[in-house]
Amino acid sequence: MSLQLTGIHHLTAITANAPENLRFYTKTLGLRLVKKTVNQDDTTAYHLFYADGKATPGTDLTFFDWPVGPEGRGTHSISRTGLRVAGAESVEWWKRRFDELNVASGEISEIDGRTSLDFEDGEGQRFRLVDDGGLAPSHPWERSPVPAEHQIRGLAPITISVPDITNTALVLTHVMNMREVRHYASPDGNGEVHVFSMGEGGPAAELHVAVQPGLPIARQGAGAVHHVAFRAPDIDRLHQWTERLKAFHLPSSGEVERFYFRSLYFREPNGILFEIATDGPGFAVDEPLESLGETLSLPPFLEPKRAQIEARLKPLE
Repeated sequence: MSLQLTGIHHLTAITANAPENLRFYTKTLGLRLVKKTVNQDDTTAYHLFYADGKATPGTDLTFFDWPVGPEGRGTHSISRTGLRVAGAESVEWWKRRFDELNVASGEISEIDGRTSLDFEDGEGQRFRLVDDGGLAPSHPWERSPVPAEHQIRGLAPITISVPDITNTALVLTHVMNMREVRHYASPDGNGEVHVFSMGEGGPAAELHVAVQPGLPIARQGAGAVHHVAFRAPDIDRLHQWTERLKAFHLPSSGEVERFYFRSLYFREPNGILFEIATDGPGFAVDEPLESLGETLSLPPFLEPKRAQIEARLKPLE
């Protein structure tokens, strides 16, 4: 069997307001803060990780806190992040919650055959709640303000926007071993969306590519997505992906030790940043599972600089 990615690993976005970000994702969306750390390449910036109750790979939504202006929306970008919930009843529950809390949201609709609800956070970060049929395992967080049966279960299809799919599709299918399985009209009426599936497929293992040549080129900022990461089960598989990218002459970062996982970064032909990351060792490697995210965690190579790093970070609460 060919080398396979097993799904979406995490998605990293940009916020310019870390305290409000923390409030929205834990209090409104009910996610668990599983790691409070810093950007390893810019230690003045928080890197916040939200996930399910057990910090399972495939549930991580992460944010760099950078003092930047708002995103300029457009193509050559990751344009919408899917989040899975179990059942149409949960989608309806969330619509009521968003209305009560004045969260910007659209109407419940069927998109690509699944009950869906689009919404945005206060910085314009774009999301889509998707009914995953309740088939995947879930790990609710007992201290979430959201009832266990309605909690977000993990990442769903990630949508990217490109002006031309030709070379992107070649990389997705020939290099990354994804399968193009179907297409549908973009819900905003702007172009067609091609669905690429990986591993065993399903909503936790799809990349949706919207072909939108009429849009301007996106400019990253607050409310934008920085990159999307795909799952490699272990380090041996990551080594194989490293060699595969070399064989196809695709420039990459080489393997980068992120302590909680090991990563490989590269850009697809329209310039969107992709990462392949290992499932382990995970977020409990340096603090107990029951108290994840409660104090500032630093990887070993940054630990000697803890005092100066902490002095430069603004309070989150």
